[in-house]
Amino acid sequence: MPLTIAEYARGALFGLAAVSIWSGGIVAVGLGLRTSLTPWDIAAVRFAVAGLLLLPYVLRKGLALDRLGRCGLAAIVLGGGAPVLLSNAGLLFAPAAHAGALYPGVMPLMVAVLAAIMLGESFTATKRLGFALILPGVCAIGFFSGGTLGAQQNIGHAFFLGSGIAFAFYTVAMRRARLDGLHAAAIAAVGALLLYMPVYWMIVGTTSLAKAAWTDIALQALVQGLLTATISYVLYGRAVGILGASSGAAFAALCPAMTALMAIPVLGEWPGTIDWAAIIAISAGVYIVSGGPLAGQWVCSWGGRPPPGR
Repeated sequence: MPLTIAEYARGALFGLAAVSIWSGGIVAVGLGLRTSLTPWDIAAVRFAVAGLLLLPYVLRKGLALDRLGRCGLAAIVLGGGAPVLLSNAGLLFAPAAHAGALYPGVMPLMVAVLAAIMLGESFTATKRLGFALILPGVCAIGFFSGGTLGAQQNIGHAFFLGSGIAFAFYTVAMRRARLDGLHAAAIAAVGALLLYMPVYWMIVGTTSLAKAAWTDIALQALVQGLLTATISYVLYGRAVGILGASSGAAFAALCPAMTALMAIPVLGEWPGTIDWAAIIAISAGVYIVSGGPLAGQWVCSWGGRPPPGR
């Protein structure tokens, strides 16, 4: 059943808010890596803050095993935590611009494929056209913004794509179980806390964080632990609940564009001509894939026949 303009607007606002936080999170990681913090330290701060913050909620609501099943629970826990580790590891080999393009930028396509297989969501002509706009834009930002392909960068690219696949499973599992965004975020955060922190303390200990300035740790705790790992997941869950798995996830493709825009005042990085063209293409593709008003009619006139149902 087609969404009303009011429903789409509400879902779009949730999606845009979530992606804005994700983009700020990528920029914050870039700032953090310019200090004494390592990618593993930043992940530890994120998991510790979010996990402890949401632990009471999980104790009250449970793990929703009756709705998720074991495979669904694994998808939520690993899909919510693994992308952080994979993307942070990828930043050791490839630049942050590539992370923004290959992790959240390509993730919507992965969600659409999984949603079509597991949830029966149709891969309509409208969505195909939208992805035809998103993918070239993502590639342009990732590979034509002053970067070059090489063996080391390809390792980073593989980590970023792995992050996208993991979060795609999180999205589909959440949608399939009809979990609200806060419940899914809480399960993922507590699971990451229990799985990652013991390993981190055994391998790294307290020395790494002890060397960092408290202001640097506080920034990552606020951005990564509270905003990114908690609030953004709630907002993202609301968008998926309203728009559907593939349409809600489409807003993640705006992350490369928003990251590029945020990098102007924060990192002093100005997008080039190719970047601006990519930003426009990605934005248009997200609007179409997410089911924006008039998108279906436009595809109909462009293709000469009515598009299949959403």
